[in-house]
Amino acid sequence: MGRYIVRRVILMLPTLVIVTFLVFALLFLSPGDPVLLLVPIDEVNQMTDDEMDELRHKLGLDRPIYLQYGDWVINVLQGDLGRSIHQRRPVVDLLAARFPVTLELALLSVFAASVVAIPIGIYTALRPGSIGDFIGNIVALMGVSAPNFWVALILIVVFAVYLRWLPAGGFVRISDDPMRHIERMILPVITLSTALMAVTMRLTRSSMLEVLNEDYVRTARSKGLGQRRIVFVHALKNALIPVVTTVGLQIGRILGGTIVIELIFSFPGMGKLMLDAIFGRDFPVVQGSALLITLAFMVINLVVDFTYAFIDPRIRYGD
Repeated sequence: MGRYIVRRVILMLPTLVIVTFLVFALLFLSPGDPVLLLVPIDEVNQMTDDEMDELRHKLGLDRPIYLQYGDWVINVLQGDLGRSIHQRRPVVDLLAARFPVTLELALLSVFAASVVAIPIGIYTALRPGSIGDFIGNIVALMGVSAPNFWVALILIVVFAVYLRWLPAGGFVRISDDPMRHIERMILPVITLSTALMAVTMRLTRSSMLEVLNEDYVRTARSKGLGQRRIVFVHALKNALIPVVTTVGLQIGRILGGTIVIELIFSFPGMGKLMLDAIFGRDFPVVQGSALLITLAFMVINLVVDFTYAFIDPRIRYGD
């Protein structure tokens, strides 16, 4: 197990380098000058070319891209992600304030989707062709087809505008007011979990149908084992392996794809931070965000691999 972990960590390093360098290069090659965005509009026309060049030199923007990237890597290894050009704050502080919001939103969405979708997927697999199976497939198809932003707007109109059961947006930290925090998490979590719920339900159903037709399941039935034991002891463990893979990948997707949802519900998460940084050409913030999301995605994949051994004891990671 120890050697396996070391190998996986070593394989993470080239991926981190490639992803961060590509982001760095795209920012460097994109049109626009961050210095012009940094200086107030009324002061731009008053600055001379020498003053603009001096400001670029202070920010290190006049150096070749490979030197800028090398300096950034050295600073990252020392725990320094730089300072935001616009907010004049350390990038580490900005990420520490925003990442927990997005992470909580992603984990709650995946948990809600799994709790609902897996039991329904098992139920429809055990009763193929029934009315419940038909309704489940229709609901899953609707969930996959509906865009997140459309689901968010419908939920706001129904539950916030007409029924007035829940607030339309805004974020309250759980340390400030737990109840208001929960109220403001409900609609975003439902929005993000809708598509994942549909995908997980359909995958659980198809995986269970495949496993239930295996020889060892038919052997278990011929021995007189009960349906509950066959499903939850023998079939479910094998059926959950592709489901766990999909759910784990979806956590990473949600971490990097919550921009629209965070904008709609006014959540101060990573999505809004990255969007503002991209439009403002705040290079250090974009690079730090890309590094954090990539690293989180890799860690999630590693955890998913270890989950396989927990679900199926036959899977072992040898040293």
